[in-house]
Amino acid sequence: MLTIIGCGNLNRSDDAVGVIIAQRLQQFLIKYPYPQVQIYDCGTAGMEVMFQAKGSKQLIVIDASSTGSEGGTIFKVPGSELEALPEPTYNLHDFRWHNALAAGRKIFQNNFPEQVAVYLIEAVNLSFGWELSSAVQNSADLVFEELTATIEKRCESYELQF
Repeated sequence: MLTIIGCGNLNRSDDAVGVIIAQRLQQFLIKYPYPQVQIYDCGTAGMEVMFQAKGSKQLIVIDASSTGSEGGTIFKVPGSELEALPEPTYNLHDFRWHNALAAGRKIFQNNFPEQVAVYLIEAVNLSFGWELSSAVQNSADLVFEELTATIEKRCESYELQF
């Protein structure tokens, strides 16, 4: 099973990019069903990321980043580079997807994806708003195209094994 999870906040302009890509991929799967692929919009819920990833062989997370790089820059990073156990807190809002990767691996062990990739798209605007900046929209289109190609390629090789 391949699981793709989009993260972000639809009310904060470019922060919505992961959610928007996930929603586009869900529409893609309606037109072209691949039963061994599941796509989720997890918003900002780290716990949901952890539970939706459980049982998958491969996980892809998509989110916005704010590193000071040029807006629209796409980073593809191995999940192991970004995993971090959460700091002790009583607030689940502090439990983000990078915490979900570390906690999920620790809790679910062999029932958590071994292969994890993270696509981060550098935000231009994180203030209140419902539109992506043009640089982030262009990058979202590129990531969407790359992920649909990944789905098709992975599923073709899966079908050849049986």
